[in-house]
Amino acid sequence: MIRRFRRCGHGPEALSPEDQADIDQFRAMLTALRNPQPWTPGGAQDIAVRVGPFIERAHTRPGDDHGPDMIAVALVHPGTPHAGAYLHSRQLGYTERGWLRCKTSAILGFWQPGYVMLTHAAAGLPLPDDIGMEPAHYALYIEARKRDDSRDGFTLLRLGPYTQTRHAEQDYDRLTAALDGQETTLMPGYRIDARYSPLDVSDHQLFADPYEVDAVALLDAAVAGVSA
Repeated sequence: MIRRFRRCGHGPEALSPEDQADIDQFRAMLTALRNPQPWTPGGAQDIAVRVGPFIERAHTRPGDDHGPDMIAVALVHPGTPHAGAYLHSRQLGYTERGWLRCKTSAILGFWQPGYVMLTHAAAGLPLPDDIGMEPAHYALYIEARKRDDSRDGFTLLRLGPYTQTRHAEQDYDRLTAALDGQETTLMPGYRIDARYSPLDVSDHQLFADPYEVDAVALLDAAVAGVSA
């Protein structure tokens, strides 16, 4: 797009403050693209991710941002946390996505203000329905821990992802009911507990799909497999 810059009247080469701000922002964008700040797993800063031909700002989920191939992120308006960005964020669909599974190959690096011009928000466009990222929902972890106070043990079963939180809560209630009174007898020397937590997307291949098989049946099979 070709823009006509406005002269502010202070000499033949002078630009208006608005045009100078646009030029500064354009230069910042070029600098960000030419000099990305490499992302490293576990970093606490926001990151820049590709969403189609655009670049978006994203928060990483603490504890779920170490995967070599996949991490969990939430897309945020580039103007976050300024109050003026809140309404704009809702209008463009940034607040409706929740946590998403993001391939690390889509990460440009840590977020820089220069990327703002390349976002959907800067173009006045809503986020598309298909942004190329699946939801990173919650999961259930069934763990067997030794009863000698050493806390040693292992994860017996991972269930997820749950597409709705209420589904995870329902299975959690069913599993804890099935374990009631048997936590310390199903596996001698161990105590079995169910834990509700965000899905660890970096280990997504280790999870059993709770929508394909009954959760209690999966627990019974997991205990039988260890005890065999």
